[in-house]
Amino acid sequence: QVQLVESGGGLVQAGGSLRLSCAASGSVFSITSMGWYRQAPGKQRESVAAITRGGTATYAESVKGRFTISRDSAKNTVYLQMNSLKPEDTAVYYCKALGPGYGYWGQGTQVTVSS
Repeated sequence: QVQLVESGGGLVQAGGSLRLSCAASGSVFSITSMGWYRQAPGKQRESVAAITRGGTATYAESVKGRFTISRDSAKNTVYLQMNSLKPEDTAVYYCKALGPGYGYWGQGTQVTVSS
């Protein structure tokens, strides 16, 4: 099993920045990719960014150029640097770890962007 703990959410003004962290523990050797998702009130959960074990990153169109996903393999931690935040980025952000035949979610962290 894999355990994920997110941190770094909070309240920020539009145009500001936040960095989210997701620390993985447990069977981390089996993780093939990790990603960030978000869910706003009344909306479906959507993918924001993902990074493979090899370091390839992908982004949703809505965050390209503003968000950067990165990882520290030594710490088993994935980060999401969010710049130029907009009110529409307000959501609960979840970390997800994928491996052969499984997916684990973190508990989520709230990001609120005020206008």
